[in-house]
Amino acid sequence: MILQCSHISKTFLTDTILDDVSFHINDNEKAAVVGINGSGKSTLIKIIVNELEADSGEVVIGKDISVGYLAQNQEYDSDKTILEEMQNAKPEIIELEKRLDVLSAQMENKSGSELESIIKQYDQTRHRFEQLGGYSYKSEITGVLKGLGFTEDEFNQQVKSLSGGEKTRAALAKMLLKNPKFIILDEPANHLDLSAIRWLEGYLANYKGAVLLVAHDRYFLDKIVTKVIELRQTHCTVFLGNYTEYSKKKKALMETLMKQYLNQQADIKHQEEVIAKLKSFNREKSIKRAESREKMLDKIERIDKPLEEKSKMHLLFKPRIQSGNDVLSVKELSKSYGNHLLFSDINLDIKRGEHVAIIGDNGTGKTTMLKILMGMEQPDSCGSIKFGTNVFVAYYDQEHQVLHPEKTLFEEIQDTYPDMNNTQVRNVLAAFLFTDDDVFKQIKNLSGGERGRVSLARLMLSDANFLLLDEPTNHLDIDSKEILENAINNFEGTILYVSHDRYFINTTATRILNLTQQRIVSYTGNYDYYLEKKEDAERAQLNSIPDTTSTQTTNTDSNKLSWQQQKEEQSRLRKKENELKKTETEIEKLETRNAEIDLQLLDPANGTNIALLQELTKEREDNDLQLEKLMEQWETLSE
Repeated sequence: MILQCSHISKTFLTDTILDDVSFHINDNEKAAVVGINGSGKSTLIKIIVNELEADSGEVVIGKDISVGYLAQNQEYDSDKTILEEMQNAKPEIIELEKRLDVLSAQMENKSGSELESIIKQYDQTRHRFEQLGGYSYKSEITGVLKGLGFTEDEFNQQVKSLSGGEKTRAALAKMLLKNPKFIILDEPANHLDLSAIRWLEGYLANYKGAVLLVAHDRYFLDKIVTKVIELRQTHCTVFLGNYTEYSKKKKALMETLMKQYLNQQADIKHQEEVIAKLKSFNREKSIKRAESREKMLDKIERIDKPLEEKSKMHLLFKPRIQSGNDVLSVKELSKSYGNHLLFSDINLDIKRGEHVAIIGDNGTGKTTMLKILMGMEQPDSCGSIKFGTNVFVAYYDQEHQVLHPEKTLFEEIQDTYPDMNNTQVRNVLAAFLFTDDDVFKQIKNLSGGERGRVSLARLMLSDANFLLLDEPTNHLDIDSKEILENAINNFEGTILYVSHDRYFINTTATRILNLTQQRIVSYTGNYDYYLEKKEDAERAQLNSIPDTTSTQTTNTDSNKLSWQQQKEEQSRLRKKENELKKTETEIEKLETRNAEIDLQLLDPANGTNIALLQELTKEREDNDLQLEKLMEQWETLSE
């Protein structure tokens, strides 16, 4: 066994975070700790790595088990380069390599027994060097760094010159290169783009060791973990399986607990009614029987009502008016910073009702594109950016720059929407989990997740019909992400968003735009569809990029052809959707008519009208045959 946590409890002042938490991790097991923000995930991890002391309980890590730990935020300053820091993760290999060089040099000047002694030392050293993977460590370092998004040009940068996110990636790379027996990661995907996350997934899934991680990326969890440890209302429940299996089991468990609670409540109510009735007889025997029942009732171990997490915010996007069919048209959009080209000649059209996700590696210009659309950045060149008729835009900024740091939450909402009275403002904030004195906190004192909820509240109140969202799931816990997904899927307007949350994209997107090699490649479908078609589509489209000697006309024609294909595919899908709705209407109409016929057949007044009964019976048989055909048609269209 790698890790055993037994009866861990932790309280801060009067706030109990963990209570009697127990679980274990076996060899090579991949486990995740999940729970809402504030449920104690990071606290538990810090107790395991001995950065915090538990009030009670015990943490036991197996004998001779090396542990690698990556915290959310890294204090990682070093004068060394990235490459030098990675080499420091292999100290024994580096020493052995130096020793081999020294022994090799000594061989040149020795002979006889001295030479034999050096050769023996060289062979022993080389054997250990091979055991540790000495001949492949340089390619291993390169592979890990590139996998986590570093280019070879960046290998010689000093660590202290890196951004916070880059330092976290460098710390993760160094930790992985140490090959510990037990890896502990707290939100490892926060500073990784999609390519790096996919690489890390594969690395951890095949890792010859145990992994314990905290993550909000459900797609990531699905690919890696075989055990989920849920922290809920200070307690811990362990589920075997990946995130999707955990989600199903949790739902079933909650339904079972609720059923048990309701059954017990019904039984208690029944017993109380019997006791009251017996007492009402006001006879000695009946009163004794009532008292006996009361004693039995007092001995029952009461089941607590399964409670919803207090983090359930209430989110509903409702546009004030409907936009025209053409929501956004972008022609020949280009942007660069100095000599660094982000994208060029981008052509994009978005129709009403589409949920379009922009994906791509870090630094490709996804956020910049949204800011250009909002007028917050200027393009280098642009044929046109046109919003359609009756299009009202609202913007969610991942950095929350639209919020005013010095204002309180109450002031932020009331100043933005002055028509709202005090009660309305408080009700909205309560819907986003800000109650009592919370509403008087200043924006600058809020956590990232709290700022995200304030921004979502502003967005909801905007009544816009076109939402531009930049990383809307950042800092949200899993429950809040699911609420946001539900709000987006029920939104009757149009959405264009940037995200690296693949589960979120898979659940909400109807079209994906991959910003790669300064171009956009479009996929009509969700994230799974994108993965299925990605390689072939991007090879076909990007191979069609003309070289610098080709004319601009060729490039424009290629883009037009691509857009024409997209329009045809969207038209085909809309036609299918219309057929599906028409089929559902016809099914509903026939089922309603059959219900009417059944009532007429049962009506005693029609009992002697043989002709009418035969007519009704024949009509119902015809309806059943038609329904069978419609059901088959509906099933085909649904697929």
